[in-house]
Amino acid sequence: MPAGDSSDAVRPRSRGLWPLFVAALLAPLMSGRLHGDEPTSGTAEASDRDHREDSFSERLRHAAESFEWSDELVRHEWRVQRRPGSDASRLLDPADRVILQGTAAACRERFAALESSGQIPPVDGPAVILLHGLGEGRGSMRPLATYLREHNDATVMTFGYASPRAGVDDHARALGDVIAGLRQADRISLVGHSLGNIVVRRWMADAPAADLEKIERMVMLGAPNQGSDLARRVSQVWLLSKLSTGAAKDLVLDWPRIARTIVVPPCPFGIIAGGTGDTQGYSPLLEGDDDAVVRVEETKLDGADDFLLLPVRHAFMMRDPAVQRATAAFLREGSFGAAAAGASPPTAERR
Repeated sequence: MPAGDSSDAVRPRSRGLWPLFVAALLAPLMSGRLHGDEPTSGTAEASDRDHREDSFSERLRHAAESFEWSDELVRHEWRVQRRPGSDASRLLDPADRVILQGTAAACRERFAALESSGQIPPVDGPAVILLHGLGEGRGSMRPLATYLREHNDATVMTFGYASPRAGVDDHARALGDVIAGLRQADRISLVGHSLGNIVVRRWMADAPAADLEKIERMVMLGAPNQGSDLARRVSQVWLLSKLSTGAAKDLVLDWPRIARTIVVPPCPFGIIAGGTGDTQGYSPLLEGDDDAVVRVEETKLDGADDFLLLPVRHAFMMRDPAVQRATAAFLREGSFGAAAAGASPPTAERR
């Protein structure tokens, strides 16, 4: 950015680690919507306010529960979830109502019965699975999922995992269970946001050949493919490193081990990074261009079929129209194509 740019005035120059860490942790919530329904007009009547309050309470509950449960079986919006490290499981319907809570075997048995009765429809043909990032839940991917359902001929599903409760290895195993359960899907594409991409790459390292052969394409959004400078900074602060749990601990304290266990996707894949297109990025606390959480250079991975830089912050990528268009285009065509040509700034790289 040129010296004297007026936007410098709104960029705090603090170099402290606490603002950086707190901002990263709160990024999923900074939209003010908790990834739920859009707010209604400020002139709504009392009944509308009550409805919004109820909806906000529901979003808070779902946000809290997303830290506790991981999907292990998904059909459309039906799912069986398990609390990591235990046999405690539950069966959810498409409205996220708990149909049954008990052992994994009991929940799977009820799930199979609902499938046999036709209440849970099969997933056949092409499918797309969306994975959220660290400290988020399935709801964060809902805007992108809605767009893909309208613009791509595939069954679009979300995969939720309790990122603070378990590590990347556990989340990769849960993803493997979900993919293995989609026996009638002949092609599966994956879209990951942030840490979700590391979970996919970890699953791919040990995936059964039959399941891996089904993977058609992958789109990475704000992926810390080269690790995270943010996490490395956190690891230097004793208290913050001690507070790290689950997948956050993997990124903060155990990235060298994780890096050895993940692979470059064997399928065609494209990368979308957020940044300003200059040398400063959205965060003055990170070196070079960045999306306020992940540096652009950290998103890059040799072997990518396409790369696109868009002016969007990390937490808002799934809501951004340009990101949505580019993701849909890559899943259809294996290239960001026209979506990249229309980007502002137009920074697409092809390989």
